[in-house]
Amino acid sequence: MEKFLLVAAGGAVGSMLRYLISSLDIKYSKGVFPLSTFLVNITGSLVIGFLWAMFEKLNFTPNLRVFVFVGILGGYTTFSSFALENLNLIRDGEYRIAIIYILLSNILGVGLAIAGFLGGRYLSK
Repeated sequence: MEKFLLVAAGGAVGSMLRYLISSLDIKYSKGVFPLSTFLVNITGSLVIGFLWAMFEKLNFTPNLRVFVFVGILGGYTTFSSFALENLNLIRDGEYRIAIIYILLSNILGVGLAIAGFLGGRYLSK
């Protein structure tokens, strides 16, 4: 139960940070490019890579790892987890699996979002 509470607390922090960035983007950006999502994804990826290296070298508790990685960064962006998984695949020499994972996640993710949208539109007629 403790880990669920840590995830929930961290998720609240990460979600609020994401909302803050989205709010600033909406307020100041006039473009079509989804800048806030892009910024959240790239900053989340940078932070998760940096913290993963730090957590490997320093003795952080499993609860702190859950709070930060699953909670805060999970609430901020799940893209950071995707980036970390690919980093670890590449670091382990699993280049083929990393490429397949990247391509399938992106192609299927966008394709299924389109399919879900079309299905929802069809059913809501």
